[in-house]
Amino acid sequence: MVLPSQTDFGPIETEVFRHFFTSIAEEMGAALRRASFSPNIKERRDYSCAVFSPAGDPVAQGDHMPVHMGAMPMSVQAALSVLGPLSEGDVVVSNDPFQGGTHLPDLTLLAPVLSGEAALGYVAVRAHHSDIGGMSAGSMPVSREIYQEGLRIPPVHLRRAGRNVEEVWKLILANVRTPFEREADLEAQLGALHTGSRRLRDLAATKGPDRVRKAQEHLIAYGERLLREGIRKIPDGTWEAEDVLEDDGTGGGPFPLKAAVIVRGDTLRVDFTGTAPQVSGPVNAVLAVTASACRYVVRCVVEDLLGASLPAGGGAMRALEIHVPPGTVLNALLPAAVAAGNVETSQRATDVLLRAFAAALPDRIPALSQGTMNNLAVGGTDPRTGAPYTYYETVGGGMGAGPTAPGLSGVHTHMSNTLNTPVEALERAYPLRVTRYQLRRGSGGRGLHRGGDGLVREVELLAPAEVTLLTERRQSGPSGAAGGEAGARGENRLVRDGVGTPLPGKTTFHAGAGDRVSIASPGGGGWGRPV
Repeated sequence: MVLPSQTDFGPIETEVFRHFFTSIAEEMGAALRRASFSPNIKERRDYSCAVFSPAGDPVAQGDHMPVHMGAMPMSVQAALSVLGPLSEGDVVVSNDPFQGGTHLPDLTLLAPVLSGEAALGYVAVRAHHSDIGGMSAGSMPVSREIYQEGLRIPPVHLRRAGRNVEEVWKLILANVRTPFEREADLEAQLGALHTGSRRLRDLAATKGPDRVRKAQEHLIAYGERLLREGIRKIPDGTWEAEDVLEDDGTGGGPFPLKAAVIVRGDTLRVDFTGTAPQVSGPVNAVLAVTASACRYVVRCVVEDLLGASLPAGGGAMRALEIHVPPGTVLNALLPAAVAAGNVETSQRATDVLLRAFAAALPDRIPALSQGTMNNLAVGGTDPRTGAPYTYYETVGGGMGAGPTAPGLSGVHTHMSNTLNTPVEALERAYPLRVTRYQLRRGSGGRGLHRGGDGLVREVELLAPAEVTLLTERRQSGPSGAAGGEAGARGENRLVRDGVGTPLPGKTTFHAGAGDRVSIASPGGGGWGRPV
């Protein structure tokens, strides 16, 4: 194991500061969860929080959403590049996928933290809002360009010198279907920033601003050394893999994703040359999303090899080079539709990278997990109040089995680290009823270790509504590893008057009161030959 440092930070102080910074991000998440209004944030925990250095480098991130965490540093750098250094009391808001965002429903708030005149860094929080406008309720449409997906916000001030920029608030709230809920969730994000700022100032009051900044720099450098030590444990070579996105919702597909993992000593390069050009539908991923997938997979592999966790800072990825050809489905350019790139294509990028690493480390890499987030968005008018509502959730599925254990059943995996929406919370907040929610027994792939089972979740509409589904792994299930069998593919159905009709993987349609939407999520792949 690498020694913590060649600086004056010993192993104990290194870990103390590491946990200080991480606890700040975690407490920010707890504050957001308690104060938020929408079930998507309060119950599903679809958010991420982080602490950044004065230079905008990530220092600590909570154990929140992997698809957010690799992208948030790009959002911070974009904000600082556009707006310059921020002052006390400033808060920036942004969701632009082409400036470090992921997709439009994910709103990022950023605030500087100062102790007197001393800059301590920045705190940031990203949360998925259940609507940000656009052509369909929930802002997850089967779109053909980003302008159909909702309000696109470049980095702008939401607060300046401690006062709301009222014009920006009015602009955002005028373009969403549920302004009261959006305003409440934005206020909760501001509360999370306040919590993080206060805790970082408390740390500076105890340790001193200079020591806090040096600790940030030290942890970033320490993370880089740890990553390089882990990369050395991967066999040198070029390890390649391929997978496909099944369709884009507009009639195109399948689309190949190709990855080459190139290991040379303590450096690692991921090259996606050969991946399909960007497509008509919303499955395009921006560079920030693909970078998140790379950082997540590399971190998982290296931590397994080291038997230790990496500091979740920017230095932990300095030994990683990523090449994604512009204009491809993994590095889409304006005006590409990207709503599903964050949720579906990120999972496929993860899958193809795991396949590539499995070629290098066949005895350590698990089979593929469900490979989709099973996105469901519903919106209409609540007959109880006469007000508009929008609902969004993802559905768990089967985890891929590993070399030492079977996969878990009914869980969110990889780029989605959210929870389910509890039935009680869903039915209280919306004119919806959950009529079926159970494990999909036997859907996990057979193997020496069996893949986890998927779920069946069926939701009945109590009033007419617009429904959108964005799902993958509906044509073939997640593959097994080391001779294990694939998990069952997912299925979508509309149940009307007791008759079930298959639905495509990506679709938007109007449904009536009494109609039920049924999602059967994929099982995970099995690992090892069945005995």
